[in-house]
Amino acid sequence: MSESKGVLQGFKEFLMRGNVIELAVAVVVGAAFTNIVNAVVKGIINPIVGALGSQNLDHYQSCLTATCAKDPKTGAFTDGIYILWGSVLSAALTFLITAAVVYFLMILPINKWKERQVARQAVEAAPADPTEIELLIEIRDALIAQRTGSPYVPSPTSGTIGTQKTHE
Repeated sequence: MSESKGVLQGFKEFLMRGNVIELAVAVVVGAAFTNIVNAVVKGIINPIVGALGSQNLDHYQSCLTATCAKDPKTGAFTDGIYILWGSVLSAALTFLITAAVVYFLMILPINKWKERQVARQAVEAAPADPTEIELLIEIRDALIAQRTGSPYVPSPTSGTIGTQKTHE
């Protein structure tokens, strides 16, 4: 019983790790994002390419052999060896658009945010400048040391009014 409890606890810890949850979120967002990219390709890129030729990039092809034939009714290739470079171009454009949108809309803003967080932490971690009171206490102690002729050594306990009176 305890072994199964340990396995279930380990599985729960595995699922609750940040990177597993982030990966799951990335997959879901990526699946939803695919629809946006496909819409951009279908609504913007294909019409631009269509101004130069066919709107469907899959129709762009080249024949490697001298005899190339296509069935006019079905559009299937009946003879010859075809290279379907239009579908490769379409997939490459989809990939580039996806990569660009992910970079500019997700990665770049997150990196800027992380840089600001690191800069903020560096400022918070830096030692604070001495306050006016601390500077005045240090000046007072230096003047007392000069007046008594002893060397000035700042101490962490110096700086209260009571210690000033005991020095005098």
